[in-house]
Amino acid sequence: MVAGAADLLSRRGVNATSMREVVRHTGTPRGSISHHFPRGKQQLIEDAIVFAGAQVSKPLDHLTRERGAIDGLRAFSALWRQTLERSKFQAGCPVLAVAVEQYVSDVMDNAGAPDEAAQRHLLDLADGVFAEWQRIMIAALRRDGVPPARARRLAALVVASVEGTLAMCRAARNAQPLDDVRQELEAVLSAAISG
Repeated sequence: MVAGAADLLSRRGVNATSMREVVRHTGTPRGSISHHFPRGKQQLIEDAIVFAGAQVSKPLDHLTRERGAIDGLRAFSALWRQTLERSKFQAGCPVLAVAVEQYVSDVMDNAGAPDEAAQRHLLDLADGVFAEWQRIMIAALRRDGVPPARARRLAALVVASVEGTLAMCRAARNAQPLDDVRQELEAVLSAAISG
């Protein structure tokens, strides 16, 4: 259910990802939603953000430790390329979807109204995922000899560039923007590493 919710977030966004749609998308019994997610949709979205973040963090961390920042960037791009192509350019990043969309309550008393507390919490989780991806890139760049402040700025550039490019790829319905941005980022990282 969590993986299915992350997939729906990546395709439809936060508010179009309803509990009913997750049940339909995953083929799970409706009763299992309330059993596993007693706090409802917000809890499911929270778990989906954490899941989606880990789906990127774990391989990115492993590869950057084994091969360095440049190969980590290539892996980061390749992962998103696979997501885009597998979904026929209908899916992007579920964490980005949470970061750019206002959460609307699904609680009966307040259904359809913005839920500011939930929004803050979801943004904190999304921020934590982006920060973790940056932390991994910072560590890789530091191991490759890049000074701390420059490594921090470059890591932000990598994550922001790739995340923004996903929207461009979805709109263009091809991966060329991602390939172009990856090549330019490789050149920037290579110069920083060799400099």
